[in-house]
Amino acid sequence: MNRINRLFADNKKNLLSIYFCAGAPTLDGTANVIRTLAANGISMIEVGIPFSDPMADGPVIQDAATKALRNGMSLKLLFEQLKDIRKDVDIPLILMGYMNPIVRFGFEKFCQKCVEVGIDGMILPDLPFKDYMEEFKPIADRYDLRMIMLITPETSEERIRFIDQNTDGFIYMVSSAATTGAQKEFDAAKQAYFNKVRDMKLNHPTMIGFGISNKQTLESAQANANGAIIGSKFVQLLDAAGGDAKVAIDQLYEALRQ
Repeated sequence: MNRINRLFADNKKNLLSIYFCAGAPTLDGTANVIRTLAANGISMIEVGIPFSDPMADGPVIQDAATKALRNGMSLKLLFEQLKDIRKDVDIPLILMGYMNPIVRFGFEKFCQKCVEVGIDGMILPDLPFKDYMEEFKPIADRYDLRMIMLITPETSEERIRFIDQNTDGFIYMVSSAATTGAQKEFDAAKQAYFNKVRDMKLNHPTMIGFGISNKQTLESAQANANGAIIGSKFVQLLDAAGGDAKVAIDQLYEALRQ
């Protein structure tokens, strides 16, 4: 069973997924960050592939991507860094990135390398759903990789159900139509969106991301979905800690208690 499916089969609530950008703040820290997060209670990890024009990302993750590219991070190097990761990490690992570097690398070659190093799925925010269905899904399915789709408060109910019927793994609920970035609380409009999706009783689990940085936003996300995804807050703490993932995750847990 794909590790993503296994995670949700075994754990229905209060999951916590962490995003960080490969190659930032240090070029060689990727595998260590993954191992540290896995050893400190994180349910799933999204490893960002740095790109020069990350349209869905706010300033914190944009800055991390810029640092990673300046450090020399590339898809080829990322796969080299991950080649032994499955010797001691068993939680789901997802690559999150944009189509340009992946298409240049070659999508089928990308899928092959994902399988070689133990990646379970991918999130590609700029992949049109039509292209996903016609061109990319058949290849990913052949390699048993989950292609995770995003929905936002502006996504229609019809579209959400279509995505639910044609994807696997989980559905990524973006908390707002804005870019990534920490928020202090989720307002009434976001709560209404969470309630709407929850009441649809979708076939697949959901995870809420974008803006989660404290106890209020974490509890709201976990109450309205199977769990929460934290990116910007952890990336910020990791950068401030000079790449020390243990310091960063300890500080994140402290922030989530407040």
